[in-house]
Amino acid sequence: MKKKELAVAALENGTVIDHIPSSSLFKVVNLLQLEKLTGSVTIGNNLDSNRLGKKGIIKIADVEFPEDVINRIAVIAPHAVINIIHDYEVVKKHEVQLPDELNNIVRCNNPKCISNNEPMPTRFHVENRDPIVLRCHHCERTVAQSEIQLK
Repeated sequence: MKKKELAVAALENGTVIDHIPSSSLFKVVNLLQLEKLTGSVTIGNNLDSNRLGKKGIIKIADVEFPEDVINRIAVIAPHAVINIIHDYEVVKKHEVQLPDELNNIVRCNNPKCISNNEPMPTRFHVENRDPIVLRCHHCERTVAQSEIQLK
């Protein structure tokens, strides 16, 4: 029996974002604005996964993302795994964690909310993590995961 695998160059330094649901992969790509990067970027989609069935993965050379970007990824792909690579070795690996409060990350879907009509940051409290349900601090409107719009 022949085993076929796609060989992708290992990262010397950078970030690998794994276990992204295939349906969310390109939302993460857009969020990270990968088209603006000049370094190596590898994107795989609809790859077999025991955990998800099908998954996406992104490998980005020479980039580590700050916590606010990781929090945005957690909103889109709440079970994604971040691997930090230094000298071809994984030096840090963790599943993204949705914080209890999201500040200026998600847009309120209530057109009458003050955060949509005044120059003020949005603030959401996480009501449920699986599936994600957020509650606007200002107007108390809840937002289900399928309705989330990032700012």
